[in-house]
Amino acid sequence: MACRKVDLDPAELLRQSIELFRAEFQEKGVALTVDIPQGSHLRLSADPERLHQLFANLLDNSLKYTESGGNLVVRLDGSGRGSITVDFQDSAPGVPEKELGRLFERLYRLEASRSRTTGGAGLGLAICKGIVEAHGGTIEALASPLGGVWIRVIIPTKEG
Repeated sequence: MACRKVDLDPAELLRQSIELFRAEFQEKGVALTVDIPQGSHLRLSADPERLHQLFANLLDNSLKYTESGGNLVVRLDGSGRGSITVDFQDSAPGVPEKELGRLFERLYRLEASRSRTTGGAGLGLAICKGIVEAHGGTIEALASPLGGVWIRVIIPTKEG
C-alpha cells in the first residue's frame, strides 16, 4: 500500500474524523465518548488520507454494529515512548475470543453479521490492517470491557 507521509498531528486528524461521524452516532442513539489530550503536541510521519481512512473505517464499523443505547469510547494515548495508541472500544455484540484474530482477514465476516442489514463485504478491517502496517504499526482486536470489540492501533511516531 503506497503512503504519502507528511508530518501531522494525529490528535487533530482523529478529532476531524470523529466530527464527520458525530451526527450519525447521535442519530442512532450511540453514546460517543472521546478522550484525546488537548495541547499534546503529538507529531507523526503519516499519510493523512490513509490515516483518515483507517479512523473512518473503525468508526463506521462501530456505528454499524453497535445498537441504539450502546457506547463507543475512542481514546488516543501519546505517552508511549516512540508510539501513539488509539483505542476504539464499543458495546456492539461481542465477538467470540477465538474469532478475534480473524477479524483482519480479507473477506472474513462473523456468521452472525452476515445479514444484509449491516452490509459490508468483509474488507474494512483488512484495509485497516494494511494501512497500519504500511505505517510500521500494529492493530489487534480484544474483548472490550464494554462488552463488544476493542480495536487497538499502535503506530510509531518516528521511523524505526
